[in-house]
Amino acid sequence: MAMAVTMEVGNDGVAVISISNPPLNIINAAMLAALKEKFGEATRRRDVKAIVLTGKGGRFSGGFDINAFQNPSGDTSDRAIESIDLVLNTIEDCKKPVVAAIEGLALGGGLELAMGCHARIAASKTQLGLPELTLGVIPGLGGTQSLPRLVGVSKAIEMMLFSKSIMSEEGKLLGLIDEIATSEELVRVSRLHALEISDGCKPWVRSLHRTDKIGSLSEAQELLRTAREQAKRTAPNMPQHLACLDAVEEGLLHGGYKGLLKEAAVSKELVQSNTTKALTHLFFAQRATAKVPNITDVGLKPNHVKKVGIIGGGIMGSGIATSLILSSVTVFLREINSEYLLKGMKTVEANIQSLVARGKVTLDKARKALSMLEGVSDYSEFKEMDMVIEAVIEDSPLKQEIFSELEKVCSSRCILATNASSIDLNVIGEKTKSQDRIIGAHFFSPAHIMPLLEIIRTEKTSPQVILDLLTVGKIMKKVPIVVLNCTGFAVNRTFFPYTQIPHLLVHLGVDLFRIDRAIRNFGFPLGPFQLQDLGGFRLVKASGKEYENAFPDRTFRSPLTELLLKNGRNGKSNGKGFYVHEKGSKPKPDPSVLPIVDESRKFMNIMPGGKPISVTDEEITEMVLFPTINEACRVLDEGVVARASDLDVASVLGMSFPSYRGGIMFWADTVGSKHIYLSLKKLSEMYGSYFKPSSYLEERAMKGMPLSVAVEAKSSLKSNSKL
Repeated sequence: MAMAVTMEVGNDGVAVISISNPPLNIINAAMLAALKEKFGEATRRRDVKAIVLTGKGGRFSGGFDINAFQNPSGDTSDRAIESIDLVLNTIEDCKKPVVAAIEGLALGGGLELAMGCHARIAASKTQLGLPELTLGVIPGLGGTQSLPRLVGVSKAIEMMLFSKSIMSEEGKLLGLIDEIATSEELVRVSRLHALEISDGCKPWVRSLHRTDKIGSLSEAQELLRTAREQAKRTAPNMPQHLACLDAVEEGLLHGGYKGLLKEAAVSKELVQSNTTKALTHLFFAQRATAKVPNITDVGLKPNHVKKVGIIGGGIMGSGIATSLILSSVTVFLREINSEYLLKGMKTVEANIQSLVARGKVTLDKARKALSMLEGVSDYSEFKEMDMVIEAVIEDSPLKQEIFSELEKVCSSRCILATNASSIDLNVIGEKTKSQDRIIGAHFFSPAHIMPLLEIIRTEKTSPQVILDLLTVGKIMKKVPIVVLNCTGFAVNRTFFPYTQIPHLLVHLGVDLFRIDRAIRNFGFPLGPFQLQDLGGFRLVKASGKEYENAFPDRTFRSPLTELLLKNGRNGKSNGKGFYVHEKGSKPKPDPSVLPIVDESRKFMNIMPGGKPISVTDEEITEMVLFPTINEACRVLDEGVVARASDLDVASVLGMSFPSYRGGIMFWADTVGSKHIYLSLKKLSEMYGSYFKPSSYLEERAMKGMPLSVAVEAKSSLKSNSKL
């Protein structure tokens, strides 16, 4: 069905105006113009007493077309006029009553259109929300004015600032929805409601004229003040949060019309901002990751994965098990003895209980999930598995032994997956004959919360196995990225300089806590040293050896990790690392680690002239992140990922790179390839080959080309030959 706005007038005198733009009835400028035209026609016609606005295909509307944000000079530039003209003049001030018949979802601009109507009838379990802030913009079709007047200031702030949607049942309790009807009866009930308004039997309510839900002005301003403080604290680099609150306040102080003007002006400004461009880029990039050349486009059908065996019940194994059972997949968790098995099972239970306590999972769902978990201490059940995921420590011989055993006990159709974070898959599977079904399933910790799933394929992994794991990832609500096999794969490979260069800086005399502060100020939630505390120094040591073997020319061999382990420190796991970790409180810098740092510095003795180097915070950030971009360039050049935007998604979801900067490659292009190249060239002359620019970076810097856009043609060629 093509994009259209249609109108049908019944014998009852009700004009039903329907939005149709499958699958989500997304609204664009052309549809807004068509809506205005149909409303004008319905208003003029004498045989029309009332109007019902609805959506075709079981959905009202998923909101305004996000593609318009990528072309802000086009569709969105006139939203100032559109929002006032359509929502206020055309719908709210319509001379005939307008009722919204809502089903499925009404999000963003869709809900805003519904709130402009004089009443809202919804089918049960309809999703309602204003998620615009996740894209760097604010509601731009009257939402900042209508929502506080319909649900109250406090709830409106919560729904907008946290992009929190509600179901129609809650909407009815709040006053956002007037009646709940069945899907079959929705339009009929809406027609009757519209006629009752027309006959004076039901109230004719204009949302922007309402004040009963706002409460006293002083209370509303106190709520806004608290929300502003929270936004400054939790989203300091996200201008849309404060802008949204400003628009709400303008309407409360000076009335809905002035509020609409403010909302429109702010919306127009935000659409042009770097934050919106970055977040919109990520939105589309995230949806592209599941499209894998020669895998998802060749007509293969996925096999159903119903039973999964997991080997290892530690933090990773128990997290993966938690995520699978919550997705209604049966899990058999294997450990080497009953003590470890009990500990693993209890960890899964604790994970589920934590989600219940936080309101993320219902008790019923928790009970059902736990009933799908079984603990085993041998491989007797594994012959029935559709997939097995190995999640033991980063130890190549141990993993080789496990995969040799799995090949014997599992069926020939069983997918053999490893959660290895850096070890080459060819090494793991070299003693087997089943390399076509060996694949990497690299989850990020904690696996039941972190959304990224890195799917690693070798030259021999079959397309069917890749598709099946992509499907499992989708069932688990993960964002999958398919990458070619190499040491560290895409995410950890790209970010290995991010963990190593800070050690170099420390040995050049820079304070480690200052490095962490500089990286946090850039937008990461944790600095690199606090991140190493979280993973534990044994993991840092093990992965460091992998990189040293694979990339000896650019690996900094830091003695600090070994010294910390000898000192009885292993990061958060035993409470002692670079930081002090006490239960119930935030990690605090541990001054007692500094003598160990000094010992390591003396051993390395690389400070120029024996004195600490002098660097600004900006230089620290560049010294840590530019080599990371440089490694990302090598990853792209080798065709490890299908597209540059995959690395943007991976950096944000896997390494918590600040989303408002758009991901590692998007940010690199805002900085410019020439500046990055010249900085790295200078640093390599001063401090060595850790900073040596890659040929990929050098070529693009010399030609003035972006690092991401220019690679698309090349990487897709590589992906066609290998993916």
